[in-house]
Amino acid sequence: MLSRMQYWLMKSEPSSYSIDDLKRDGVTPWDGVRNYQARNYMRDDMRVGDVVFFYASNTDPVGIVGLGRVESEPYPDATQFDTKSIYFDPKATKENPRWCLVDITFVEKFPRCITLAELKEEPALKNMPVVQKGNRLSISPVGEKEARRVLGMV
Repeated sequence: MLSRMQYWLMKSEPSSYSIDDLKRDGVTPWDGVRNYQARNYMRDDMRVGDVVFFYASNTDPVGIVGLGRVESEPYPDATQFDTKSIYFDPKATKENPRWCLVDITFVEKFPRCITLAELKEEPALKNMPVVQKGNRLSISPVGEKEARRVLGMV
């Protein structure tokens, strides 16, 4: 059975990892996610080839700055086993990992940031999780119509 391509919004603080870092690296493991819902999206729902809207958070302005693509199937996040990592999880074992990740490939950097304010002002995007009050998930699904509208704003 063929699955449809899906769209995702993935947040990163530019001081930790920016769209320019992804452009330089070409591909990166999306590690350090420690929210169960975000982990479940990567583990259960993301597929190779899905489109990623790269969202710069905790900066000025915040917003969507480019595109990536899911490049791998999910696999265990090695940072959970690294005692020197801020993402170390003492309850995780190699036999029973708690956290996973996918690799993300750079696709493009937008010529400008599509700001959160712009996203909130667009009626067609009112159901996007990122514009919902109190939504702080680092990974969230984006519907196909919403994805097309966002791409039309670039």
